Order: sequence, then structure tokens, then C-alpha cells
Amino acid sequence: MQIKSKVLIIAGSDSSGGAGIQADIKTVTALGSYAMTAITAVTAQNTTGVKSIISINPKEIYDQIIFSSNDIRPDAIKIGMLHSAKVIRSVIKSLDQIKVRKIVLDPVMVAKGGAKLIDNKAINLLRSTLIKKVLMITPNIPEAEILTNTKIKTKEDMIVAAQKLINLGAKNVLIKGGHLRGKFVQDIYANSNDINIFNSKRVKTKNTHGTGCTLSSAVTTFLSCGKPVKKSCELGIKYVNLAIKSNPNYGIGHGPINHLNAISINKKFK
Repeated sequence: MQIKSKVLIIAGSDSSGGAGIQADIKTVTALGSYAMTAITAVTAQNTTGVKSIISINPKEIYDQIIFSSNDIRPDAIKIGMLHSAKVIRSVIKSLDQIKVRKIVLDPVMVAKGGAKLIDNKAINLLRSTLIKKVLMITPNIPEAEILTNTKIKTKEDMIVAAQKLINLGAKNVLIKGGHLRGKFVQDIYANSNDINIFNSKRVKTKNTHGTGCTLSSAVTTFLSCGKPVKKSCELGIKYVNLAIKSNPNYGIGHGPINHLNAISINKKFK
């Protein structure tokens, strides 16, 4: 397989491998692209929850981004966990220097088990500044509620929240609908000209750890290969749905999905 594009991932590490930078690398690789990383935090976690979070020095994060990008220029950037205002400022400073247009922000705020991963100062800076510097933001429903101060209980509420994010300066918004109940999961894509609803049949499983990280990385990868934004969302959602359906059922809590669902092994290695 020839490498299709280069993706820089700015995110936290998940020691269990199901979410965070590990899920991002697997996704980018499975979809045929080359993954580079800037690690923002190291967590000790498993399928039952997060035990600890160790922050990486903001200067080290900046250096990871600049030093990697100066040598291998990314076609697109995916941003995940940014747990403090100092980290966000460091990332903004680096983005202003490397000037990559295709940037996807997944505003990671709460872990699957409920642990808070970001402080209020960082949320305010993300809302007021970083959101305007990216091509797309991909919050889930709890994250969209925090960013817009909106209670989301219906598809219509999701559309209202998406519009509020656009009013805050977001160019494209994909609100993930997995937290609402129903036979179908409805993801809302919106920009200033368009609203689109992606309907997916819900898979009954407890193994959904890392779906948000995986989706944003998949969307970034398709963008990096030259796909339009809406098409990248459609293909990313399809990839995640297949990964959920074929989950490996690891761990006793919220298990990981199967990032390898897109890979077919070359006959040389069978």
C-alpha cells in the first residue's frame, strides 16, 4: 500500500490503546496515511476509567509540533485533548507558524467513564480563540452543551447548538449524536450554508471507547487525501460504524473498537 498523505495528531495518550493518540495513529494508518504526533498528556487508564493524567510541558508540545512539521509537512492536523489554557496557547502559537489549512478539532472534555479532562479556563480559550482557527470542530453532545451553554435532548437541539458554534466562528461543525437514545444515531453536519444529517443504525454494544477520537482522525485523514469536508464526514462515520460492529470485546468496561476493520493483509504476509 502506498502512503496517501501525512497527518499530524496533537492529543493525549491512552495507555489502554482504545482512545487518544493510540486510536488516532491506528485510524490514520488503517486508512492508508502517515501519522506524526505531538503528545499533550499521558494518562493511566483502562476500559473502566482514568486513574491519572500527567501533563506535558507546553513548550515540549510546541517543540514536537514545530520540529516534526518543519521536516515532514502535514497535509492535515487533528487536535484532541488540550487540558489547559497554557497548552492551548502553545498549540495556537505553533499553528500560526506552520500554517496548515486542514485542521480538525475534537474538543475532548470528558472521558467515557465520566472523568473531566479539561479545566474551565481552557474551555473558555478554546471557545473564544481556537475554534476560529480550525476547519472543523467535532464535539459530542456533552461537549457541544458545554461549548454553547445549550441543553441538547433532540436532533433539533443539536442543530441549534451547531448554529451557535458557527456563530462563535466555527467554519464546519459535526456534532456526534451517540449520546441520544434511539434505534438510529444521528450526526449533524453544518456550516453557514448547509445542514446535513447522517443516519446510522445503532449497534448495541458497551464497546465504544475511543469512537470520538477515531471519528475525528478518520475525517482528518480523508480531508488530508483531498476529499471535501462533507464527504470526509460521511466516510469517517462509515469507518467508525464498521469499527464498532467488529469490536474485539476487550476489557470489562467500555472496550475499544476495531480500528483494523479497513485493513486487508497483503497476500505476501498471509
